[in-house]
Amino acid sequence: MEKKYTLPRAKMIKRRSDFQHVYQKGTAVAGRGMVLYVLREQRVAGKVGFAAGKKLGCAAVRSRTKRLLREAYRHMQHELRTDVGILLIGRAGLAAGKMQDAATELRRLARRANIFASGAARAEERR
Repeated sequence: MEKKYTLPRAKMIKRRSDFQHVYQKGTAVAGRGMVLYVLREQRVAGKVGFAAGKKLGCAAVRSRTKRLLREAYRHMQHELRTDVGILLIGRAGLAAGKMQDAATELRRLARRANIFASGAARAEERR
């Protein structure tokens, strides 16, 4: 079966209350270019949210940051667990980098947060 690498709107955290819930109750793993929040709760299970604060810069920089986060997640979504809610927050410097840098950092943070699915975790250990 061929995997679809789309990211439907139904799988995204959109409501402010859900963002705040993951911020407050979730566990955070920080890296240089992003922060990964993980919450194991039915309310946000299988969903992902992307954010970039105004401290990052103008709207173009914030938009690029969120695009990089979305693209990195989109390519990894089949390797991650579906019983958790994920929130990715962009940090300064991410927008200046390349997509590959964002993907590498997301992979490293996902490993630290232990959110790889069982089969993907074994494959990840071999890397």
